[in-house]
Amino acid sequence: MNNEKKISSAVIRRLPRYYRYLGEIKESGIQRISSNELSNRMKVTASQIRQDLNNFGGFGQQGYGYNVEYLYEEIGKILGIDRTHNMIIAGAGNLGQALVNSEDFTRRGFIIRGVFDNNKELEGRKIGKFEIMMSDKMQQFIKEQQIEILTITVPKEAAKEVANAAVEAGVKAIWNFAHTDLNLPDDIVVENVHLSESLMRLSYNMINQGKE
Repeated sequence: MNNEKKISSAVIRRLPRYYRYLGEIKESGIQRISSNELSNRMKVTASQIRQDLNNFGGFGQQGYGYNVEYLYEEIGKILGIDRTHNMIIAGAGNLGQALVNSEDFTRRGFIIRGVFDNNKELEGRKIGKFEIMMSDKMQQFIKEQQIEILTITVPKEAAKEVANAAVEAGVKAIWNFAHTDLNLPDDIVVENVHLSESLMRLSYNMINQGKE
């Protein structure tokens, strides 16, 4: 892959979907697949698939298709999930608990190391194997455990303070579920997950289904 080449955000957004489908194909025992066959499964044009993968070197041979396991592993490397990333969760409410209890993150290399909250009544309670720690211990924990990613599930009023404290302690990226924009240094990667916006897009697509 040419590191000087700027990959479009649209291509990057599609990569996790390729990874998921290829994982399912690999588990089914299929060793090779053409762009046309992958297109039929994913409902993305074969031309789009070839264009997307050519950004990273192509990976296929004309008339031979793609080696499923190889392509799966290479996309995993591109996405950075061939290594582990230490992560903490700020916010021990329903959403934070659901994230802790999901096993999918660990399989993808995102290792939850701790859960924090500022509600004193929750201190020491357990979510899965984790005892909830107080937010005033978060910065020290980030430094000691080499935490890369902060997941924010606190109310938006507290999100900016939590994010700033984590950045000051050394996190590199923030997965933000709080319904607010974060003003952070340019070298901090932020992925905003606005659930209500997703639901509104669903609503729009539902009421416009079938319209030209």
